[in-house]
Amino acid sequence: MRIGVPKEIKNHEYRVGLTPPSVSELVRAGHEVIVETHAGDGIDFEDQDYIDAGARIAPDAKSVFADAEMIVKVKEPQPSEIAMLEPRHLLFTYLHLAADRAQTEGLLKSGATCIAYETVTSDSRNLPLLKPMSEVAGRMSVQVGAHYLEKEQGGRGVLLGGVPGVAPARVAILGGGVAGINAAQMATGLRADVTIYDINNDRLAELDLHFGSQIKTAYASKPAIEAALSRAHLVIGAVLIPGAAAPKLVTRDMLKLMKRGSVLVDIAIDQGGCFETSRATTHDDPVYEIDGVTHYCVANMPGAVARTSAFALNNATLPFVLKLANKGAEKAMRDDRHLANGLNVSEGKIRHSAVAEAFDMAFEPWNPGN
Repeated sequence: MRIGVPKEIKNHEYRVGLTPPSVSELVRAGHEVIVETHAGDGIDFEDQDYIDAGARIAPDAKSVFADAEMIVKVKEPQPSEIAMLEPRHLLFTYLHLAADRAQTEGLLKSGATCIAYETVTSDSRNLPLLKPMSEVAGRMSVQVGAHYLEKEQGGRGVLLGGVPGVAPARVAILGGGVAGINAAQMATGLRADVTIYDINNDRLAELDLHFGSQIKTAYASKPAIEAALSRAHLVIGAVLIPGAAAPKLVTRDMLKLMKRGSVLVDIAIDQGGCFETSRATTHDDPVYEIDGVTHYCVANMPGAVARTSAFALNNATLPFVLKLANKGAEKAMRDDRHLANGLNVSEGKIRHSAVAEAFDMAFEPWNPGN
């Protein structure tokens, strides 16, 4: 199969769909890989590194899309990229369609087969291709939260871990999944006062066993969240409903409960955000203030640590890329129901129920027998 890797063009996105070691594996398996020139610059890989791995370098994205059968990316396709997609294409990348009607409509119109990293599943009921970036975003959320709590950044002037004789900052993490647990690991490492909120009692019990006395856990009822907002210096939104828009756990009115100079970090912004006042920001202009509360809602947080993120992502995606390349999309999905769960759009139809529900559009499940 001919596999294309365009250079990412989203604002401050430095990751790349395939690293040279991944390209080498695909070439060894008998596939042709076409990489857009300078695609790896953001993680310090030159065109020659890709050539040495067996790739062919294309002068621009148009050439990549024209030659390739499968497109492997990191972020959702931008309008100029959607315009280059055709029914013959297989697109494999993060999509987050439930928060993006324009992208959904564009992919439907293209007729391409679009498999989203974030809805591929596993036997353990995890999301294996979302997990590495959730780990990165969870850990980063504490870094950026601590930074924006500094007075010079408009924050309350609180040191996350405190010092002897001065209490640490209070951190509330909404959601005890992969992003939430990684945020908690970083926050406890910095000696913050951490509470994780979730609606799954079994998960709360697991977190309690995992962290012991390092954290507190609480059921995420509305009164509990309101109480958390009134106390917390840093609130991290880490709630995920696979493929669907994130629930709004904090309303505009609830924001008034927070202390001036407090910080919200919305990891769920790719899925629309879990704070009512959230709107996607970029690494160019990452924060804004509402009611004295700093909001950090960068939609591609892991892009800031692009080299770490690209390798972590490739470790997870490469086995699936190989499977799709070796078998073709239809057979690969027939043979692997978890990969089939990643299918969001094909033949101009929505194949994921949560995406259809988000926009009140028709849902037509993919039939492996077709």
